[in-house]
Amino acid sequence: MQHTTHGDVVKRLRRAEGHLRHTIEMIEAGRPCPDVAQQLHAVAKAIDQAKRLFIHDHIDHCLDGSVTEGAERTSLVAEFKEISKYL
Repeated sequence: MQHTTHGDVVKRLRRAEGHLRHTIEMIEAGRPCPDVAQQLHAVAKAIDQAKRLFIHDHIDHCLDGSVTEGAERTSLVAEFKEISKYL
């Protein structure tokens, strides 16, 4: 299922991909360690933001409003616990 924010998630991941590609080039070119570390931070930040957006979107569209009684509720709580460990 594709949600409205998936396009934004893909943009953020493409940004991270570009940062990572640039980081590899920097290492291969022998750039100073602080510059490489800064670029690695940008990669991690872009991926974290994409992950957060993706998980929040899942919670908003797949879990919110779906909580019912009984076994289905237990299943949804288990799914929430499973995905929330990645936050």
